[in-house]
Amino acid sequence: MKPFESNNAAIHAEGLTKKFGSFTAADRITFSVGRGEIFGLLGPNGAGKSTTIRMLCGLLESTSGTARVGGFDINREPEKIRQNLGYMSQKFSLYKDLTVAENIEFFGGVYGLEGVRLRERMKAVIAMAGLGGKEGQLAGFLSGATQQSLALGCAILHEPQILFLDEPTSGVDPISRRHFWDLIHDMVSRGVTVLITTHFMDEAEFCSRIGLVSGGVLVALDTPAAIKSEAVDEDLFELASLSLRKARQAAETLPGVVSIAYFGDRLHIFCRRGYYDEPNLTRAVTSLAVEVQSIRRADVTLEDAFVRIVQQQSIAPSGAGKPVAS
Repeated sequence: MKPFESNNAAIHAEGLTKKFGSFTAADRITFSVGRGEIFGLLGPNGAGKSTTIRMLCGLLESTSGTARVGGFDINREPEKIRQNLGYMSQKFSLYKDLTVAENIEFFGGVYGLEGVRLRERMKAVIAMAGLGGKEGQLAGFLSGATQQSLALGCAILHEPQILFLDEPTSGVDPISRRHFWDLIHDMVSRGVTVLITTHFMDEAEFCSRIGLVSGGVLVALDTPAAIKSEAVDEDLFELASLSLRKARQAAETLPGVVSIAYFGDRLHIFCRRGYYDEPNLTRAVTSLAVEVQSIRRADVTLEDAFVRIVQQQSIAPSGAGKPVAS
């Protein structure tokens, strides 16, 4: 996929690195985000997503490399970046002992809003976040999903054209997560650029493009569909059994089996192309004294793609596992 030209990008990171002593939290991260795009940084907890987004916000100075956000340099112009973007952290960052209206009014003042303009924005944010009738409630007594909606509303009070969301749906139920994404898509339809970090692989399907991060390294960068199609070069089967551990141990001994991963209450078995079909794999596993409930072909998910990418990085020869370029 052709990368965005850095001079036309809302966000452009080049070799962005952050070290804490001998520990490298983000290692040569490079990517661009086009204007009006939803870009996702995905990976498990501790992968380096939050460190990257904090550097891009101007909250952390990079050890090496640099980035420009909205045309401003993250190390030389952090204050200008913070004035021109919206940021929502992964933990509820508002004041729990203030009411909904007081929180919105306080953050409006932080952004320099006052008078008629502040009242207009407060009204718009309350409507957008579904907070009508809750203006007088203390933020600390709101549900987790409502707290997140309030935090999002405060982050966009000043109508920024770039919005950073750091794991905003952690601890939120699936229905509320979907509503949250509806709000994001509505903002993007009005030209806002969104960079979001998450460890929920299913949320990546809502992004225009994603970067997969593992161990501080950007290991894949493309659309969700392209990553799924390119990362997995094997036939994928899903196995159900009353004894998954025994089934996995047995299947690992079979020729043609490349990798096995737990997938909920199933196993996902990656096999060399054309080596097995469903009946042959079923016979091969059951011949090892394993009771199989079912084996069927499965569609590749982003979680499958991420597992295979990380596995391939870990077995790559020295120097081959370098970060992905934009």
